[in-house]
Amino acid sequence: MRQTKVWTIALTLTTIGPLLGLGSLAGAIAAPAAQPASLAFETSSHKSISSTNWAGYAVTGSSGSVTEVKGSWIQPRLTCTSSTAYAAFWAGIDGYSSSTVEQGGTLAECSGGKAQYSAWYEFYPKPSKVISSLTVKPGDAVSVRVSYASSTGDFTVVVKVGKSSFTKVAKITTAVRSSAECITELPSVGSSLTLLADFGVANFGKDYTSKIGCSATVSGTTGSFGSFSSVVSISLKDSLLKKSLCRTGTLSSDGTSFTVTWIRAS
Repeated sequence: MRQTKVWTIALTLTTIGPLLGLGSLAGAIAAPAAQPASLAFETSSHKSISSTNWAGYAVTGSSGSVTEVKGSWIQPRLTCTSSTAYAAFWAGIDGYSSSTVEQGGTLAECSGGKAQYSAWYEFYPKPSKVISSLTVKPGDAVSVRVSYASSTGDFTVVVKVGKSSFTKVAKITTAVRSSAECITELPSVGSSLTLLADFGVANFGKDYTSKIGCSATVSGTTGSFGSFSSVVSISLKDSLLKKSLCRTGTLSSDGTSFTVTWIRAS
């Protein structure tokens, strides 16, 4: 389950993914992208877990059941100090309970007291790719659609920033297709967690973007994340699972939208 995404942003090598893996959740640099690490279960109307690198929501299903995810967010503006820090925002298929991932999103970095933003996509096992044709600014409405066509075996990732769009198609024969996610992620550098950049509040879903909400197609049924009984709320905590780094808000009444609020860097 160790999953990593490799980024080259402003000459900085960044990996995004769980720190724990090797089929369970322990981490190294050479894994696919994003299973939440160090799960801790809580009592809730739906399942809730704590993770050392994810905050947001996932919908789970059996292997081969997930054929589409949609998600959108408003790109948060970072508040930077002199410390180097990162935050990633994405929607995708897989990674929750598998070592495969098909996804797209944005990466925000504080470096030298300045903020940088970029868009990316990934079809693991190929490395993540920065989308140079898309310019990302704070306040931009970003939307991602990842879909699988059983007739061709193709995955299609569509990333839209404002009115600009990018599409990439690939065959990933190892894809498990067992989950769909809308996530704020704490990246790692090498095998160590970074500081979480102060992004304030990340607003996910159509209630905030007036675009697509967080929705999935699982076993042929399409609906908002909140319409699935298998939806999981994920909170981000430090490596000891003691201090909250982010607060994941409740799903909106239509099940499509939520907030993630930054609390601390580490």
